[in-house]
Amino acid sequence: MRIIAGEWRGRRLAAVGKGDAGAHLRPTTDRVREALFNVLAGGRFGDPFDGAQGLDLFAGTGALGLEALSRGAAHMTFVDDGRAAGKLIRDNIRTLGCGDRTKLIAHTATRLPAADTPCDLIFLDPPYGKGLGGQALTSARASGWIAPEALVVWEEQSPQEAPAGFDLLETRRYGDTHVTLLRAQV
Repeated sequence: MRIIAGEWRGRRLAAVGKGDAGAHLRPTTDRVREALFNVLAGGRFGDPFDGAQGLDLFAGTGALGLEALSRGAAHMTFVDDGRAAGKLIRDNIRTLGCGDRTKLIAHTATRLPAADTPCDLIFLDPPYGKGLGGQALTSARASGWIAPEALVVWEEQSPQEAPAGFDLLETRRYGDTHVTLLRAQV
């Protein structure tokens, strides 16, 4: 895995390796990440990275949030309760030297603590097919993590319906990965 574009373009990220068998780490491939970020940066959604406060739920390796930081996000909070994921995220933050622009919360994404700052860019990549994405968005909204009109990027095995409080913008398919883009209502 590598950073696709921006400040850290081409920089390698920590390899998942065998990781933790119970963690079910499934990082977004470079190809899917590149296609997704090209859509996000294409102008239809403004410039979602410039100065963004971001939240990466079920962060895994942190690749989605780190890509956003590389492209101009101001800060990214990573949330994952897996030990293997936490180590990978810390290693990647150290590799890129961006500790001052990040925060790692070792907590379940479906029961979040109160937010310090609402975020306007949210990545959501839950374990496929377990219904955790909607729970995580509900928790994030209730805990103050989601700013009005925040852009949500939700990766799953199938297109997702917009939960209450969100509007569906579009869905895209990349092989067996479906990305659903949502906008938080005001």
